Amino acid sequence: MQMKNHRDTIFVEDALILSHEEYEGEQFVMRVHAPKCAAEAKPGQFSHLQVDPLQPLRRPISIMRVSVKEGWVDFLYKRVGQGTSLLSQRQAGENISIMGPIGNRFEIESGRSLLIGGGVGMPPMIFLADELRHLDGHSCFAVLGSEVPFPFTPKPSQHIVDGMDEGVIAAMPLLDDWGIASRLASLQGYAGCQQGYVTDVARNYLAQRTREELDDTTIYSCGPHPMLQAVVDLAREFDVNVQTSLEEFMACAVGGCAGCVVPVESDSGVQMKRVCVDGPVFDGRLVFSES
Repeated sequence: MQMKNHRDTIFVEDALILSHEEYEGEQFVMRVHAPKCAAEAKPGQFSHLQVDPLQPLRRPISIMRVSVKEGWVDFLYKRVGQGTSLLSQRQAGENISIMGPIGNRFEIESGRSLLIGGGVGMPPMIFLADELRHLDGHSCFAVLGSEVPFPFTPKPSQHIVDGMDEGVIAAMPLLDDWGIASRLASLQGYAGCQQGYVTDVARNYLAQRTREELDDTTIYSCGPHPMLQAVVDLAREFDVNVQTSLEEFMACAVGGCAGCVVPVESDSGVQMKRVCVDGPVFDGRLVFSES
């Protein structure tokens, strides 16, 4: 898999906040009018947002959805620190400076896709699903996990998925409406969700696939580091391709400060790669060693 950089399509826009909704678990979905970013954004990329005019350091937020026609971009984030606390106070009707889209995208392989997103790692999976649903003959299954209430109201899925544990029927309504099967996982005992991890659902799904189907399967994933390690371990277990989008703290987000470097295996040995512009999407096997 060869990733491509997109440094020549990063824009700085003074974006109008169209809506800013709060959900349980201190989660927020913000929609901004940023037509340049919307026109160029691809699944897996992110934007660097100025959380407050008096706060010089921006925050990297994954892109969840875009409308090229209407020029809007959606972001889902969780309030966890000073920066996102300031961002959560921004109101519809205000302007916010955004820089993006930044980084490389998920490279879509033909055949079968398994999307795995955890927490604020869900947005890239939703963006990717939006693209995959337009591909003829492409099979897609999404697994989303959260340890706080999901930022949507789960619904019983209209799609049958072989291998699911009894009672695991909850799905994301948007994906269901798009014709993409999904299941939800949590340790919090939410109705209809897998009582466990996203990898439990994914393992049940992969175990039902033939070797020929597995050879045609790619896992795409985004979430916290321990989850991604477990996902890559699962990919090794079933010998399937895996692409991971990494979450790292960033300062400049355009490759200048090298504050977000991670070790990545290469033919010439381990290299230090910048998550912002060399990623955030990497071949998972090259980033996560066998645990």
